[in-house]
This record gives sequence, C-alpha cells and structure tokens, in this order.
Amino acid sequence: MTGPHQDQPLERAGTDLGEASAAMVLVHGRGATARGILDLARQVGVDGVAALAPQAAGNEWYPNSFLAPVESNQPGLRSGLQAVGDAVEVARAAGIPHERLLVGGFSQGACLATEWVARDADRFGAVVALSGGLIGDAVERRRYDGDLDGTPVFIGCSDRDPHIPLERVHETARVFEALGGDVDERIYEGMGHGVNQEELDVLADLVAGLVRDD
Repeated sequence: MTGPHQDQPLERAGTDLGEASAAMVLVHGRGATARGILDLARQVGVDGVAALAPQAAGNEWYPNSFLAPVESNQPGLRSGLQAVGDAVEVARAAGIPHERLLVGGFSQGACLATEWVARDADRFGAVVALSGGLIGDAVERRRYDGDLDGTPVFIGCSDRDPHIPLERVHETARVFEALGGDVDERIYEGMGHGVNQEELDVLADLVAGLVRDD
C-alpha cells in the first residue's frame, strides 16, 4: 500500500543489520522522531542487536487521540501500521527471526506497535508498550487474532497519565494475555507521561534476552 508514511526514512542504530543476530523495531511518539527514539535504543542496546525506527510524516502517525474511532484516524493509522510491518520485514529479510525481534514504542508509538502486533499475533522476542495501549474508541476483541506463544509483553504506564486512561492499559494487558502473551503490566503512581528508570531496566533486560542464548 501507499500512504502518508510510506516515503519516510527507516532510521537505524546499534549493530549493523547485516551482522546482527537480533533486532528491535521501536516506534516514536507524536511530535517526536525516529532518531529520538533511537536515543532510547542506544541506552538499552547490546552488541549483536540492530535497532530500526520508522519515521512518521509530520512527526505524527495519526491525527486524533488513540481513543477516537478508528476510521477518524485514517489513512494515517493504516499507513502507520504498514510502516511498522515494513520495518519488521526489513529485519526479517536480513535473517532475523521473529523470536529474536522486539517490537515496541512510546506513547503514540506504543499504541501503534501494540495494535500492529495484536492484529496478527505471532511469537516475538518481546513486545513493549511504554505509556500506550490498543487503538479505538473501544477495544474490539474481534480485530485481534493469532498466538503470541508466550512472548514476553511489558506494559508500563502511570496511573495518572493525561493521555492514556488506566482502564485502556488494563484492557490492553487482557487482550495480550488472551493472545498468549506473558504479560508484565506495571502501573507507576503519579509518574505522568514519560519513561522511568525501572522501565528502561526492563527494556534493557528484554533486549539482552534476544541474544542471551547466542
């Protein structure tokens, strides 16, 4: 397909993809950039892991809240989901299996990453949602299918996030559990909309786990 995000760059960091044994696809938030989220990747990266980050046109994946009706966020949402899938395919084409691939993001990027994984669930190395959740005015279970087959899923968010209702975080965790994910949901009191050190530590451990058996 073509859409607003299909002509945007795929930024890279970490080990060169041709030499990597694992990879992470990280999706930036609204108003941010792919290069910005790669700064986070550098904080948690280890040797042997490539980092890929698609860039959104105009620095946003879709125009409205992730809680708006899905159709109100088209074509950006559809195009953004394709951008995540395209980044995963770049890693796959380089020989990285799903079992050694982490998919995640922050804020709007976490919403997009979780929505992409849940719509056609498969075994991954890990799934990470930092201050985000599944997209739509309601969580429609019929949209989601597949089997995560024990994939580690980390969902971290504040109990007072101004953009992410706590119930949507809980609903997202329930969907990923139903899809067969090994879900670790952590709610942080009064954190606001951001990423804390504990979340970075969890992410670093998940990234290291991608190459732990090498």
